[in-house]
Amino acid sequence: MSAPEKPVCDPQYYELLEKLQSLDFVLVELNLYLDTHPDDLQAIQQFNILTQERTQLAEHFQRLYGPLQNFGRAYSKYPWQWSESPWPWQV
Repeated sequence: MSAPEKPVCDPQYYELLEKLQSLDFVLVELNLYLDTHPDDLQAIQQFNILTQERTQLAEHFQRLYGPLQNFGRAYSKYPWQWSESPWPWQV
């Protein structure tokens, strides 16, 4: 049984979520590139910078809107936030 969907009216929610998705895309691509070019220092540096940016942005998003992932990858405020929707993958 899923929680009833409630709309997110804050445009910043969508802006931050889109930025997170963009960073995730670039990080996956860099990860794949580095699998075949492990000695590319510039790509490693870019990966590390973007990983730090993504981590900070995810923490900011979660403070404002709740967890992005479950299973111990995000904290929950009280009451338990996973019963609230929409979840990030539903928007």
